[in-house]
Amino acid sequence: MLHTLDISTKGRDELRDITREVISLVHKSGVSNGIAVVYCPHTTAGIAINENADPDVKHDVLMRLDEVYPWEHPKYRHSEGNTASHLKSITAGPSQSIIIHEGELLLGRWQGIYFCEFDGPRNRKCYLKIIEG
Repeated sequence: MLHTLDISTKGRDELRDITREVISLVHKSGVSNGIAVVYCPHTTAGIAINENADPDVKHDVLMRLDEVYPWEHPKYRHSEGNTASHLKSITAGPSQSIIIHEGELLLGRWQGIYFCEFDGPRNRKCYLKIIEG
């Protein structure tokens, strides 16, 4: 089963919690045991799993990514001017795979699934492939 999530981001950098949407689609699928693959087809965005209990974590992650990959750098050559967003996307990665066990995602107590926007605001898509097995 393949599902598409439409995501509208509001800022240049944003960690958008999509955990509930993914859980809902897994429940609707009826798959009891398998894998859920969350995939981002964009070169300036990604998918991450991290803490979703304390909103300061999102702030801190985005702050450090900005420090490591500043938006402006005298040696950047990419003509679109968004080299930092590509570097952040490579760091986050394009996908995450989560085990489905007895109809539930095997996420840790504090874990959430994030769509990571690094070049917004934009209208984006991400895909969820639910594989039974």
